[in-house]
Amino acid sequence: MKCFSIDLDGTLLNSEHDITEASLQTMNELLEEGHSVILNTGRAYGDVIKIKALENLQIPIFCVNGAVLFSETRELLYEATIPQQTYKEIFSILKGLGVGILVYTNYGGFPSTLPPLHKKSKEELNVLFEEFNYDEILEKDQLKIYKLIALTHHDELEKVEEVKKALEGKFDISMASSFPNNVEITSNEAHKGKALLRYQKMLNLDFEEIIAFGDGGNDLAQFEVATTSVAMANAPLNVQEKADIITKSNDDDGFAYAVRYLLNNEK
Repeated sequence: MKCFSIDLDGTLLNSEHDITEASLQTMNELLEEGHSVILNTGRAYGDVIKIKALENLQIPIFCVNGAVLFSETRELLYEATIPQQTYKEIFSILKGLGVGILVYTNYGGFPSTLPPLHKKSKEELNVLFEEFNYDEILEKDQLKIYKLIALTHHDELEKVEEVKKALEGKFDISMASSFPNNVEITSNEAHKGKALLRYQKMLNLDFEEIIAFGDGGNDLAQFEVATTSVAMANAPLNVQEKADIITKSNDDDGFAYAVRYLLNNEK
Protein backbone atom coordinates (compact mmCIF):
# COMPACT_ATOMS: atom_id res chain seq x y z
CA MET A 1 0.00 0.00 0.00
CA LYS A 2 1.28 3.40 -1.02
CA CYS A 3 0.44 6.58 0.88
CA PHE A 4 -0.47 9.71 -1.08
CA SER A 5 -0.18 12.71 1.26
CA ILE A 6 -1.75 15.78 -0.33
CA ASP A 7 -1.67 19.43 0.68
CA LEU A 8 -4.81 21.46 -0.05
CA ASP A 9 -4.27 25.16 -0.81
CA GLY A 10 -2.16 25.65 -3.91
CA THR A 11 -1.92 21.88 -4.45
CA LEU A 12 -5.17 19.94 -4.60
CA LEU A 13 -7.27 23.11 -4.66
CA ASN A 14 -7.08 25.33 -7.73
CA SER A 15 -7.04 29.15 -7.61
CA GLU A 16 -10.82 29.14 -7.15
CA HIS A 17 -10.32 26.94 -4.05
CA ASP A 18 -12.10 24.04 -5.76
CA ILE A 19 -11.13 20.42 -6.38
CA THR A 20 -11.50 19.57 -10.06
CA GLU A 21 -13.28 16.50 -11.35
CA ALA A 22 -9.94 15.09 -12.59
CA SER A 23 -8.37 15.38 -9.11
CA LEU A 24 -11.40 13.87 -7.43
CA GLN A 25 -11.46 10.97 -9.90
CA THR A 26 -7.74 10.36 -9.32
CA MET A 27 -8.25 10.23 -5.55
CA ASN A 28 -11.14 7.77 -5.92
CA GLU A 29 -9.07 5.56 -8.22
CA LEU A 30 -6.21 5.48 -5.70
CA LEU A 31 -8.65 4.45 -2.96
CA GLU A 32 -10.16 1.75 -5.17
CA GLU A 33 -6.67 0.37 -5.78
CA GLY A 34 -6.19 0.03 -2.02
CA HIS A 35 -3.82 2.94 -1.45
CA SER A 36 -3.99 5.35 1.48
CA VAL A 37 -4.97 8.92 0.54
CA ILE A 38 -4.44 11.57 3.22
CA LEU A 39 -5.19 15.29 3.23
CA ASN A 40 -2.25 16.98 4.97
CA THR A 41 -3.03 20.67 5.35
CA GLY A 42 -2.37 23.79 7.37
CA ARG A 43 -6.11 24.46 7.40
CA ALA A 44 -8.29 24.01 10.45
CA TYR A 45 -10.69 21.04 10.34
CA GLY A 46 -13.71 23.35 9.90
CA ASP A 47 -12.17 24.90 6.80
CA VAL A 48 -11.46 21.47 5.30
CA ILE A 49 -14.90 19.95 5.70
CA LYS A 50 -16.54 23.02 4.13
CA ILE A 51 -15.14 21.86 0.78
CA LYS A 52 -18.11 20.26 -0.95
CA ALA A 53 -16.07 17.82 -3.06
CA LEU A 54 -14.74 16.17 0.10
CA GLU A 55 -18.14 15.43 1.67
CA ASN A 56 -18.36 11.85 0.44
CA LEU A 57 -14.66 10.99 0.66
CA GLN A 58 -13.76 8.87 3.67
CA ILE A 59 -10.08 9.69 4.08
CA PRO A 60 -7.91 10.80 7.02
CA ILE A 61 -7.51 14.55 7.47
CA PHE A 62 -4.37 15.95 9.09
CA CYS A 63 -5.06 19.58 10.02
CA VAL A 64 -3.08 22.57 11.25
CA ASN A 65 0.26 21.28 9.88
CA GLY A 66 -0.04 17.94 11.65
CA ALA A 67 -1.26 19.34 14.98
CA VAL A 68 -4.66 17.63 14.77
CA LEU A 69 -5.19 14.22 13.16
CA PHE A 70 -8.58 12.79 12.22
CA SER A 71 -9.22 9.26 11.00
CA GLU A 72 -11.20 8.48 7.85
CA THR A 73 -14.32 8.23 10.04
CA ARG A 74 -13.58 11.71 11.52
CA GLU A 75 -12.45 10.29 14.86
CA LEU A 76 -9.91 12.53 16.62
CA LEU A 77 -6.66 10.57 16.83
CA TYR A 78 -4.12 13.10 18.07
CA GLU A 79 -3.64 16.73 19.15
CA ALA A 80 -0.46 18.77 19.64
CA THR A 81 -1.04 22.05 21.46
CA ILE A 82 0.91 25.17 22.41
CA PRO A 83 1.01 25.75 26.21
CA GLN A 84 -0.85 28.91 27.23
CA GLN A 85 2.24 30.48 28.79
CA THR A 86 4.20 29.92 25.57
CA TYR A 87 1.28 31.36 23.60
CA LYS A 88 1.29 34.53 25.77
CA GLU A 89 5.01 35.06 25.27
CA ILE A 90 4.86 34.48 21.50
CA PHE A 91 1.76 36.70 21.21
CA SER A 92 3.58 39.54 22.98
CA ILE A 93 6.55 39.27 20.58
CA LEU A 94 4.30 39.21 17.50
CA LYS A 95 2.30 42.19 18.77
CA GLY A 96 5.56 44.11 19.16
CA LEU A 97 6.50 43.35 15.56
CA GLY A 98 3.25 44.83 14.25
CA VAL A 99 2.02 41.76 12.36
CA GLY A 100 -1.52 40.42 12.12
CA ILE A 101 -2.16 37.47 14.45
CA LEU A 102 -4.50 34.51 13.88
CA VAL A 103 -5.04 32.01 16.69
CA TYR A 104 -6.28 28.48 15.89
CA THR A 105 -8.00 26.75 18.81
CA ASN A 106 -10.47 23.99 19.63
CA TYR A 107 -13.11 26.77 19.48
CA GLY A 108 -12.12 27.76 15.93
CA GLY A 109 -9.88 30.52 14.60
CA PHE A 110 -9.70 34.03 16.08
CA PRO A 111 -10.36 36.61 14.76
CA SER A 112 -10.62 34.26 11.75
CA THR A 113 -8.90 31.36 10.07
CA LEU A 114 -6.77 32.11 7.01
CA PRO A 115 -8.93 31.02 4.00
CA PRO A 116 -11.67 33.68 4.48
CA LEU A 117 -9.03 36.45 4.55
CA HIS A 118 -7.43 35.85 1.15
CA LYS A 119 -9.60 38.42 -0.66
CA LYS A 120 -9.64 41.11 2.03
CA SER A 121 -7.91 44.45 1.45
CA LYS A 122 -5.01 45.75 3.52
CA GLU A 123 -7.39 48.21 5.23
CA GLU A 124 -9.96 45.51 6.04
CA LEU A 125 -7.25 43.29 7.55
CA ASN A 126 -5.84 46.14 9.65
CA VAL A 127 -9.29 46.87 11.09
CA LEU A 128 -9.89 43.17 11.81
CA PHE A 129 -6.66 42.77 13.78
CA GLU A 130 -6.82 46.13 15.56
CA GLU A 131 -10.41 45.78 16.77
CA PHE A 132 -10.34 42.16 17.93
CA ASN A 133 -10.13 41.55 21.69
CA TYR A 134 -7.57 38.73 22.02
CA ASP A 135 -8.05 38.57 25.82
CA GLU A 136 -11.38 36.82 25.23
CA ILE A 137 -9.59 33.76 23.83
CA LEU A 138 -7.87 32.93 27.12
CA GLU A 139 -11.19 33.12 29.00
CA LYS A 140 -12.54 30.08 27.17
CA ASP A 141 -13.07 26.87 29.13
CA GLN A 142 -10.73 23.92 28.38
CA LEU A 143 -8.96 26.00 25.75
CA LYS A 144 -6.53 24.25 23.39
CA ILE A 145 -4.26 26.37 21.19
CA TYR A 146 -3.09 24.59 18.05
CA LYS A 147 -1.43 27.31 16.01
CA LEU A 148 -0.65 31.00 15.64
CA ILE A 149 -0.23 32.62 12.25
CA ALA A 150 1.80 35.81 11.95
CA LEU A 151 0.38 37.50 8.86
CA THR A 152 2.05 40.36 6.99
CA HIS A 153 0.89 42.42 4.05
CA HIS A 154 2.38 41.54 0.67
CA ASP A 155 4.29 44.86 0.64
CA GLU A 156 5.89 44.07 4.04
CA LEU A 157 7.39 40.62 3.40
CA GLU A 158 10.56 41.55 5.29
CA LYS A 159 8.51 41.08 8.48
CA VAL A 160 8.36 37.32 7.81
CA GLU A 161 12.10 37.01 8.48
CA GLU A 162 11.81 39.37 11.47
CA VAL A 163 9.22 37.04 13.03
CA LYS A 164 11.37 33.95 12.44
CA LYS A 165 14.45 35.62 13.92
CA ALA A 166 12.54 36.90 16.96
CA LEU A 167 11.20 33.42 17.82
CA GLU A 168 14.11 31.20 16.69
CA GLY A 169 15.48 28.98 19.46
CA LYS A 170 13.34 30.53 22.21
CA PHE A 171 10.43 28.09 22.30
CA ASP A 172 9.66 24.41 21.64
CA ILE A 173 7.86 25.23 18.39
CA SER A 174 7.82 24.53 14.65
CA MET A 175 7.70 27.40 12.18
CA ALA A 176 6.77 27.20 8.50
CA SER A 177 5.23 29.43 5.83
CA SER A 178 2.20 28.19 3.90
CA PHE A 179 2.27 31.43 1.88
CA PRO A 180 5.15 33.92 1.37
CA ASN A 181 3.46 36.47 3.66
CA ASN A 182 2.94 34.33 6.77
CA VAL A 183 4.66 32.34 9.50
CA GLU A 184 2.70 29.43 10.95
CA ILE A 185 3.70 28.61 14.52
CA THR A 186 2.78 25.26 16.08
CA SER A 187 4.01 22.88 18.75
CA ASN A 188 7.25 21.16 17.81
CA GLU A 189 5.22 17.92 17.61
CA ALA A 190 3.01 19.44 14.91
CA HIS A 191 4.76 18.72 11.64
CA LYS A 192 3.33 17.34 8.39
CA GLY A 193 6.06 14.69 8.20
CA LYS A 194 5.85 13.60 11.84
CA ALA A 195 2.08 13.30 11.37
CA LEU A 196 2.54 10.70 8.62
CA LEU A 197 4.96 8.65 10.72
CA ARG A 198 2.73 8.99 13.79
CA TYR A 199 -0.33 7.83 11.84
CA GLN A 200 1.51 4.75 10.53
CA LYS A 201 2.55 3.83 14.06
CA MET A 202 -0.85 4.46 15.66
CA LEU A 203 -2.69 2.30 13.12
CA ASN A 204 0.12 -0.22 12.74
CA LEU A 205 0.39 0.47 9.02
CA ASP A 206 3.41 -0.05 6.82
CA PHE A 207 3.46 2.23 3.79
CA GLU A 208 5.77 0.83 1.11
CA GLU A 209 6.03 4.37 -0.26
CA ILE A 210 5.01 7.85 0.88
CA ILE A 211 4.33 10.23 -2.01
CA ALA A 212 3.90 13.80 -0.79
CA PHE A 213 2.37 16.64 -2.82
CA GLY A 214 2.77 20.28 -1.86
CA ASP A 215 3.46 23.87 -2.82
CA GLY A 216 4.34 25.72 0.39
CA GLY A 217 7.12 26.00 2.93
CA ASN A 218 5.05 23.97 5.39
CA ASP A 219 5.14 21.06 2.90
CA LEU A 220 8.92 20.67 3.24
CA ALA A 221 8.13 18.81 6.48
CA GLN A 222 6.28 16.09 4.56
CA PHE A 223 8.93 16.07 1.83
CA GLU A 224 11.45 15.10 4.55
CA VAL A 225 9.75 11.76 5.20
CA ALA A 226 8.47 11.05 1.68
CA THR A 227 9.89 8.42 -0.63
CA THR A 228 8.91 10.73 -3.48
CA SER A 229 8.16 14.43 -3.07
CA VAL A 230 6.16 16.30 -5.70
CA ALA A 231 6.10 20.11 -5.90
CA MET A 232 3.56 22.02 -7.92
CA ALA A 233 4.68 24.31 -10.76
CA ASN A 234 3.18 27.20 -8.78
CA ALA A 235 5.37 26.45 -5.73
CA PRO A 236 8.14 28.92 -4.79
CA LEU A 237 11.60 28.04 -6.06
CA ASN A 238 12.89 26.97 -2.63
CA VAL A 239 10.09 24.36 -2.41
CA GLN A 240 10.64 23.14 -5.98
CA GLU A 241 14.36 22.72 -5.28
CA LYS A 242 13.59 20.30 -2.43
CA ALA A 243 11.22 18.11 -4.49
CA ASP A 244 12.03 14.99 -6.48
CA ILE A 245 9.48 15.87 -9.16
CA ILE A 246 7.87 19.11 -10.31
CA THR A 247 4.40 18.66 -11.76
CA LYS A 248 1.99 21.04 -13.49
CA SER A 249 0.35 23.84 -11.53
CA ASN A 250 -2.71 23.54 -9.29
CA ASP A 251 -4.73 25.18 -12.09
CA ASP A 252 -3.60 22.53 -14.59
CA ASP A 253 -4.56 19.45 -12.54
CA GLY A 254 -0.95 19.02 -11.43
CA PHE A 255 -1.88 16.47 -8.75
CA ALA A 256 -3.73 14.17 -11.18
CA TYR A 257 -1.01 14.61 -13.79
CA ALA A 258 1.75 13.60 -11.35
CA VAL A 259 -0.15 10.54 -10.11
CA ARG A 260 -0.62 9.30 -13.68
CA TYR A 261 3.05 9.91 -14.42
CA LEU A 262 4.22 8.04 -11.31
CA LEU A 263 1.92 5.05 -11.74
CA ASN A 264 2.57 4.72 -15.49
CA ASN A 265 6.32 4.72 -14.89
CA GLU A 266 5.92 1.67 -12.66
CA LYS A 267 4.22 -0.41 -15.35
